[in-house]
Amino acid sequence: MPCTRRPAFSFSYFLGPAGVLASLLLTQACRADTDGQPSVAVGIGVEHLPGWAGARTSRYQPIPYVEIEIPNHLSLSTQDGLQVDLLGGTVLHGGLYGDYQWGRESDDLGALRGKITPLLPRFTVGGYLEWQLGKQVDVGANLSHDAQGAGAYFKVYAEWDLPPVWMLQHSVQLSWQAMNGAAMDRFFGVNPAQANTLQVRPWQPGSGSQLGSLEYDLFMPTSKHTGFAFALVYGRLLGQAGASPLVTRFGSRSQWNESLAFVYHR
Repeated sequence: MPCTRRPAFSFSYFLGPAGVLASLLLTQACRADTDGQPSVAVGIGVEHLPGWAGARTSRYQPIPYVEIEIPNHLSLSTQDGLQVDLLGGTVLHGGLYGDYQWGRESDDLGALRGKITPLLPRFTVGGYLEWQLGKQVDVGANLSHDAQGAGAYFKVYAEWDLPPVWMLQHSVQLSWQAMNGAAMDRFFGVNPAQANTLQVRPWQPGSGSQLGSLEYDLFMPTSKHTGFAFALVYGRLLGQAGASPLVTRFGSRSQWNESLAFVYHR
């Protein structure tokens, strides 16, 4: 039965290019049937997202959509990354977590091209916990670390599956993310040489809040096995991320992300 699914993180900078991850927002998928059988959903779509983390400008990109779930064992998703459930309870789930994190490409930097450093994408690995508070509400948290760097990321979220409207299935999610100093500096820091070129003050942020976001997901069936998945995400950069000169002078604290995909599920 098709239903709404929560992206791991709404901005694709912090999700896998395989469909975004995020954050991204791609949107719905297919949960396993009530008899506990595996579920599979695949598709393709397009995403409209900020050019880089904190950018005022935006861009479009094609995105794949994949969601594979084996209940109480494993899920692999271009939205949620990889989750290996080691608890398998009826209320509490938890285990290993992995995802793919966008970097920052030169072609998307605009006026900042050649003035700040492009960032290569990275894998992140860690763990997660998720509580089902009811049939419609769940809350969770994940903690991950760069597989090839010093960045660490912590996210908490709450999702509510709203009552269906006709055949439409939809949900909302509220989330908050924090970073350690290494991750914050990687995305939002400005070293003295860059500051001199940009004519701004140097910025070396520490650990703390990075993003708060509100997401709306919608799934519209077109047949028994197909449908359109839509996601709209508003994010607000917080703390030292939002105060970075890259954001205050050249970007925006407000970050919008929209995605639409055609999905086949079974």
